[in-house]
Amino acid sequence: MGCTVRSGEPRSSPAPADTRPERNLFSGTSPANLSSCISMTIMVLHSNKLGGHIPDEIGKTMTSLEAIALGNNSFTGPIPVSLTNLSRLQYLGLFSNQLYGSIPAGLGAIQSMWRLHLFTNNLSGVLPLSLFNLSGLVSLQVGGNLLHGSIPADIGNKFPGMQILSLSNNNFTGIIPSTISNLSDLTTVYLGGNRLAGYVPATLGRLQILQELYLSVNMLEANDKEGWGFISSLANCSQLRWLLLDDNSFRGHLPGSIANLSSTLQILSLNDNEISGSIPADIGNLVGLNTLLIVNTSMSGMIPESIGKLENLVDFGLYSSGLSGLIPPSIGNLTKLTRFLAYYNNLEGPIPESLGNLKNLFLLDLSTNYYLNGSIPKEILKLPSLSYYLDLSYNSLSGPLPSEVGAMTDLNQLILSGNQLSGQIPNSIGNCIVLEKLLLDKNSFEGSIPQSLRNMKGLTVLNLTMNNLSGGIPDAIGNIGALQQLYLQGKVPDGGAFRNLSYKSVAGNTELCSGAPQLHLAPCSIRPTRKGRKKKFKSLIVSLITTVTVLLSVSFILLVWMLRKKLKQKQKERAQSPIAGEKFDRIPYHALSKGTDGFSEANLLGSGRYGTVYKCLLDNEDKPLAVKVFNLRQSGSSKSFEVECEAMRRIRHRCLIKIITCCSSFDLQGQEFKALVFEFMPNGSLDVWLHPKFQKSTTRNTLSLDQRLDIASDIIAAVEYLHDSCQPPVIHCDLKPSNILLAEDMSARVGDFGISKFLPENASKRMLNASSTTGIRGSIGYVAPGDSSST
Repeated sequence: MGCTVRSGEPRSSPAPADTRPERNLFSGTSPANLSSCISMTIMVLHSNKLGGHIPDEIGKTMTSLEAIALGNNSFTGPIPVSLTNLSRLQYLGLFSNQLYGSIPAGLGAIQSMWRLHLFTNNLSGVLPLSLFNLSGLVSLQVGGNLLHGSIPADIGNKFPGMQILSLSNNNFTGIIPSTISNLSDLTTVYLGGNRLAGYVPATLGRLQILQELYLSVNMLEANDKEGWGFISSLANCSQLRWLLLDDNSFRGHLPGSIANLSSTLQILSLNDNEISGSIPADIGNLVGLNTLLIVNTSMSGMIPESIGKLENLVDFGLYSSGLSGLIPPSIGNLTKLTRFLAYYNNLEGPIPESLGNLKNLFLLDLSTNYYLNGSIPKEILKLPSLSYYLDLSYNSLSGPLPSEVGAMTDLNQLILSGNQLSGQIPNSIGNCIVLEKLLLDKNSFEGSIPQSLRNMKGLTVLNLTMNNLSGGIPDAIGNIGALQQLYLQGKVPDGGAFRNLSYKSVAGNTELCSGAPQLHLAPCSIRPTRKGRKKKFKSLIVSLITTVTVLLSVSFILLVWMLRKKLKQKQKERAQSPIAGEKFDRIPYHALSKGTDGFSEANLLGSGRYGTVYKCLLDNEDKPLAVKVFNLRQSGSSKSFEVECEAMRRIRHRCLIKIITCCSSFDLQGQEFKALVFEFMPNGSLDVWLHPKFQKSTTRNTLSLDQRLDIASDIIAAVEYLHDSCQPPVIHCDLKPSNILLAEDMSARVGDFGISKFLPENASKRMLNASSTTGIRGSIGYVAPGDSSST
């Protein structure tokens, strides 16, 4: 390859843009003849497929270089120390590679440097103090690495012209120095994804041209006495566009001064904090907002009517925040809204018809608001863009399902479980031809199942159980070739595609019957023709039932006695040595990728519907971990990730799988990445021990009676904690052998909370006594979360 020389460009000319795509797409390693390009001033090779080590000769022979752009490739190895010889270098862009090792301290001697971009690599160690001598730096971006240490207290005296400071997604500790407010040219401050603690400086308002402030995923504090002053101060930042404060330790009432922030504010994220109080009544002043997220908090009160002034809002998340009262009709003014999620709250009253004005809405989730009542507005069912899913489940909605449901021709999921809907299922529902999931269970629907369901060729999950339906299962359903999970009542037809139906598709259906042996269902009852035989058979059944009942009762009493003895013994032993609370570092994507050898098949532990589990060994760690990587292309996986994070955040017990941390980031291709990190269970799942793959059972692959009793007592202790001791109570919903993992000492841990349910404290008693708490959830072999009165 020949040399590309750009000489004589003045210092004021812009450095190569980080995001500018290249016209070429080179691959392989760097050219071998670079040493001949001694007069080159600008090297632009970013966004290719180059790999290997960065040639050391660049810094030894190409001393005229002023800009190096090698970002977004696959370079490995350390940053060559020889680059410190490039005394004219103004721009160094090595971002989005796989570089490791420390940042050469000698880079701090290149006084001409004004843009240093090393983000998204595997660089480790501390940020060299020599870099803080580069007084001409306007952009320092080292986020997405494994760096540690603290931010120097005098940083505000080091970079008089600094515009972009990005230290995010590392392991920095300590406080945010108050002197950062002296960097008056700052427009972008990214400090999220670290372990910074203490209060946010109340002087940030001095940064009057600040546009983006990212402080998420730290341990920053505030309470009703101190710490919230920075919010009032930020009102002076007239160009502020992003304010991300989620996943910290902010407590106390959200100050009303947040409504005084700039009208240019576009993103406000307050998720996963212990913020209390209500949403400020004047929140409608933030007319520039397009994203408002108040999720997993301790807030209460009503959604303010002024919310309707946020006419630029696109993404609106209010779930798991304890909000109550009516849904204000003014939400119908938010005509640009695409996502509205307000599930797991205490909202009440009817769903406003004005939601029918949200013509751009493609996702609506108001589920699990137990006091939300009235009928389903026809206007919602006519929304033209509602295509992802509509979830109104586990409310108190009543009346018929309007025939306008047939207008939802682009909808993928319709979830109306656990309400009080009645009447017939409208035949027009067959017009929803792209539906993949239809859940109408636990209602009061009557009449026959519509034949029009045969039009839903892509339907994978169908649940119509716990209704008052009659007339049997239509043969037409058998023509839906994509069905994977079928929950119905009555006799499974013999014809059509039902002949090829698998056990997996009907598992857990206690109200189905069939004569097909491959389905393993109860046989359908046949009326005998002779009264005498019927009477004799009936007497025999009564005798058998009586005998079996007596035997089972004796066995059950004996088993319960043994389990209680074991449980008391374990509780006594563990009470003497309580588990100490552990605090783990946050783990970035690159560390997980390295610890699993790039998520290689050799480290694969197992896979499920929503994700895959890998064995992971991090640097400087002796014990392996288990990493559950979510398949975000699978519908419902993001919600499963959120639910499992919420479950593991709230609960802790010796018999529950211990979550270490989570990772919500982007992979090397820029795709969204979500994973949970758990303690590693060396003995696998209970399912492997109960159903060994070996042809012959041995002492090495079977459980002794003593081990079985220990495991059973651990499971009982876990479920008792979830139902009776956890606040709010948690219903697992998928308790089965494959979700029970065994530690090195064969003690059991219950895991996989991806579809668990939280019962709000003020509704838990009513829910546990109701006849339709959880319904049929989970997968093959799961155990219902309580006795028959709660399932």
